[in-house]
Amino acid sequence: MGRRRIVLLLLLPLALIALAVMLRLFGGNDPHSAQLLMDNFAIAVMLPLLGLIAGTGVIAPEIDDGTIIHLMSKPISRPVITQTKFLVAASLIAVFAAVPTYFSAWLLVGNEDGLAAGYALGALVAGIAYVAVFLLLGTITRHAVTIGIIYALLWETVVGTVVPGAQKFSIQQWGKTIAIQISDNPFLTANVTLGFAIPALIIVTLGAVLWAGQRLRVFALTGDE
Repeated sequence: MGRRRIVLLLLLPLALIALAVMLRLFGGNDPHSAQLLMDNFAIAVMLPLLGLIAGTGVIAPEIDDGTIIHLMSKPISRPVITQTKFLVAASLIAVFAAVPTYFSAWLLVGNEDGLAAGYALGALVAGIAYVAVFLLLGTITRHAVTIGIIYALLWETVVGTVVPGAQKFSIQQWGKTIAIQISDNPFLTANVTLGFAIPALIIVTLGAVLWAGQRLRVFALTGDE
């Protein structure tokens, strides 16, 4: 992953926990404040950025410096390589996104209304979809990080949050739909139906991983790669 990516993986969840501690100290430990923190920082900002760091970090640096060719020269199926890297990235999301999300929400409201468990599950499934998309992006272009940041901050954080039509195609909105199935928090609302969110998460995740495997299958190190 590299030292810089590991530092970023640590800083984002630590920032979430620090914000939760500050809210608790200054009397913001109520369900509405917890929901606002989870929506506006944990799901809208932290999660897509962690997905970007983990998803591109497990493969893009190897492609950039050419070391991926040593791995591909071994008798290992290239789709298996991408699937293994996806599992590693998904594990990072579980540790650095889902667990801190649960802890931060629990710190504010405990297990009230199932808020902590709901957001943790939503962060997990949405984070897994993010890493699949960004893993694919890392096999398509050398500019995966730049494109991923534009996507994460512009589409997911801005457009996917405020534009009603775009919300249906926002991974974070799919995660919130999953969260609301567990949480009874009255302030938590879903803009996408469960019948759309679950198939969308499955299709995007599996489709991105399979596509990344095919990209690696035909990958060749050239001057344009």
